[in-house]
Amino acid sequence: MTSRRAFTQALAATAFAGLSGACASPPRSVAAAGSTRPRAYGELLPDPAGLMDLPRGFSYRVISSFGDRMDDGLLVGDYCDGMGCFSAGGSQVVLVRNHELQIQQADRGPLRGFEGTAPPVYDRTVAGVALPGGTSNIVYDLATQRVVRQNASLIGTIRNCAGGITPWGTWLTCEEDLTRAGTRVGKDHGWVFEVPAAARGAIAPVPLTALGRFNHEAAAVDPRTGIVYLTEDRNDGLLYRLLPDSRGELARGGRLQALALVEPGLTDSRNWEGTSFARGAWQATRWIDLDNVESPEDDLRKRGHAAGALLFARGEGIHMGDGELYFCCTSGGASKLGQVMRYRPSRFEGRPEERREPGRLQNFLESAAITEFNFGDNLTIAPNGHLIVCEDQYTPNVDNHLRGVTPSGATYEFGRLRVQTELAGACFSPDGSILFVNVYSPGKTLAITGPWKSFEA
Repeated sequence: MTSRRAFTQALAATAFAGLSGACASPPRSVAAAGSTRPRAYGELLPDPAGLMDLPRGFSYRVISSFGDRMDDGLLVGDYCDGMGCFSAGGSQVVLVRNHELQIQQADRGPLRGFEGTAPPVYDRTVAGVALPGGTSNIVYDLATQRVVRQNASLIGTIRNCAGGITPWGTWLTCEEDLTRAGTRVGKDHGWVFEVPAAARGAIAPVPLTALGRFNHEAAAVDPRTGIVYLTEDRNDGLLYRLLPDSRGELARGGRLQALALVEPGLTDSRNWEGTSFARGAWQATRWIDLDNVESPEDDLRKRGHAAGALLFARGEGIHMGDGELYFCCTSGGASKLGQVMRYRPSRFEGRPEERREPGRLQNFLESAAITEFNFGDNLTIAPNGHLIVCEDQYTPNVDNHLRGVTPSGATYEFGRLRVQTELAGACFSPDGSILFVNVYSPGKTLAITGPWKSFEA
């Protein structure tokens, strides 16, 4: 999420033996693109508290805020970003929440003022200060609508932007930073880390180097194959996938590849200089093997594109649906207001037979006006099969929304943020009753309830 912010499941041993993944209710596919604007849930009503406008019948509660004291004695960090939700058995769920904190922002991290035994951290500054980025876990009871406990679960990373849930009960948290060891810190950055949703304290961090070193944004795992798909937040970013050597054991490595199209010469999806990839169009895909994926020179995307990989305009949130996945390209499209891409894997995904029956990529949504869609970022799938997308506009007066996208590709307003920051981390409880979402800064996590089934079209 390069933005004004830059200048503005093997589980650990815990009580949650029944923990399983999936932040959305059983996901449903979204169909062909269109443009008719639906009535949806109705007009947004002004929030008396001045935080989030929602349709009639919907309400939110703030369940966690920057500065709250957590059960481990640490404080909730700021810059709340990507987030995933997991079942913890019974009526309880666990939210794993990213904190996109940079090197110099220790005063907004979890360890400020802490005087106890230091938890494990991945890295420190050259002056010995623990880096403030990482994740925190929230155990929430859907029945009582109360927080059961909160704790830090990863500390010592930089700019944990988005990520993705895994079918084995972990959260893949992604660093959107490429700081090298020795410049200001002790270790290289630009990695993905795996955090158990069941972690009751900060884990000992291990970078998943096979997932590549680049400006990571988000990740999604296909539960059918265990393949991991990864977005890259660069104007000339790629879409990556990891074919793991061992399903569910990402630390054991695998083969990293970049997506390309079968059609010769079509290597740019951004449509910045003419429409080469029209809205609604489908293209057959292929995948290019990458080497030297730890990329000390930050040239992985350049080498991939030189070999034919397809360019995307700032890949952001990615979410796995029923046999297909969706990801935002924040500044893609002729109007540079954003695109949503849909990828439908081959039934032979990652196997030699894939060449004769390839996966397909669609430019599902491309915005032509800010009232339709403006700089989409994190996204998820609602119980009715719609996409819910968080906006992250780059305007002097920020006016970010939660946008719904119907199966026909039409967009509508679901919520409007009334404060000058962004929305992030949208995800549903497994039963589909609650939409959790973050207010970036000052950080807050909201639980939104209401008549989700009242709009099915």
